[in-house]
Amino acid sequence: MKLQDIISILPFYTMQNEMDNLEINHIDTDHRKIQAGGLFICIPGFTVDGHDFAQLAVENGAVAILAEKELDVAVPTIVVPDTTRALAMVAAKFFQFPTEKMPLVGITGTNGKTTITYLLEAIFNHHQMSTGLIGTIQMKIGNETYPVKNTTPDALFLQKMFKRMANEQVEAAIMEVSSHALDLGRVFGCDFDIAIFTNLSQDHLDYHKNMDDYLRAKSLLFSQLGNSYNSGQAKFAIINQDDPSSSLLKKSTSQAILTYGCNGDADVKATNIKLDIKQTRFTLETPVGTIAVQSNLIGMFNVYNMLAAGAAAIAMNIPLAVIKEALESMQGVNGRFEQVLKGQGFAVIVDYAHTPDSLENVLQTVKQFSKQKVYVVVGCGGDRDRQKRPLMANVALKYADRAIFTSDNPRTENPSAILDDMTNSLKETHFEVIESRKDAINHAVNLAQKDDIVLIAGKGHETYQETNGVKHDFDDRKVAGEAIRHKGI
Repeated sequence: MKLQDIISILPFYTMQNEMDNLEINHIDTDHRKIQAGGLFICIPGFTVDGHDFAQLAVENGAVAILAEKELDVAVPTIVVPDTTRALAMVAAKFFQFPTEKMPLVGITGTNGKTTITYLLEAIFNHHQMSTGLIGTIQMKIGNETYPVKNTTPDALFLQKMFKRMANEQVEAAIMEVSSHALDLGRVFGCDFDIAIFTNLSQDHLDYHKNMDDYLRAKSLLFSQLGNSYNSGQAKFAIINQDDPSSSLLKKSTSQAILTYGCNGDADVKATNIKLDIKQTRFTLETPVGTIAVQSNLIGMFNVYNMLAAGAAAIAMNIPLAVIKEALESMQGVNGRFEQVLKGQGFAVIVDYAHTPDSLENVLQTVKQFSKQKVYVVVGCGGDRDRQKRPLMANVALKYADRAIFTSDNPRTENPSAILDDMTNSLKETHFEVIESRKDAINHAVNLAQKDDIVLIAGKGHETYQETNGVKHDFDDRKVAGEAIRHKGI
């Protein structure tokens, strides 16, 4: 695409070293990935500034630069006030506005995002729709999977992947949308058709100054649904009415609202709920009819996840019979209340719960089904919200017969300092501290007797443990399986 065509989307800019009819064949923000014919975009980061690498980008083949100031380079330089915002605009233009070519569902909230993406994927697939998915665990286009670094990647990556989805005739795209992504403008340029809010509880206060700021960031997804009404492309906000934050989110959007919940007068609600350790049953009442659902997903939190997915599917005119079939066929999501089954006489459950609220949800579910003792192995990540550490520990002690506090992903922090934050203010004493996560899991498994339950929380699907910036192979499920095998039960 011609440079002039790409930057025509920018309302105002100045040009240094003008050149006519310049052809651009790719865009990147990493000077190491630039090749001949590339447009390099200088993004000021938290640790490095892309402007410092402009000359290296030119040496690697960049034929134009997009920057926030004039630079001492010999190629055309487009100067704008904000390259992050400009990146989203030129990326959408370069990849020909791919999200206008397919329905896009965005899911935000503290807990439940990943499960809902997979529930929606199952519903769409049962409706014979090809799907694309971008989430915490991976990115999928059809049956092909790709790794991702962030819950929501940057605008350039997103537009490139949505273009690939459009090229492969994807009929619905589903994306987890983090508060960081919304606040940092990573989803600028994404034309969302449906926005889903799951819930709000304490998390990411290492980034957000307080819970109000965290909620403000979440609300951006709903305000960005737009102000206009196109009968050919109706937009919906799907909101958990049982969450106290729902009132603000309703005010944040001009689009049609479809609420869900288990209390009050939600548009989509679950009644006659029956929970046990093997299945969940409830009646799904909706504006378009009522169905009975019998699901393999366990716990009240999964009832809410199924309501959210069902409400979004209804907004997309998918029949209730298809929704029922998809919900009932879903076996589970990696690392979300996932059982480690090795023939032992006690339960071992691995879950991603890494916030006080999500840990409480999972432990409440565990307690409903426990016949004997409950053991929980849990830690807190380093370089993240320190305020939630004692909260996590207290939740564990509230529900477990014994808690074993251990390392999660310490990252650049000292693991023992994280554990001190968790335990220094505790009044209860039915816990122990074992810094090595492997040893902690082994110890919990060795303590477990017939009909006990061991919950290993915090890392879920992750297959690594990050220490001092290095990711080491570590999978809670594999470690627990080995511990069960060594125990000989």
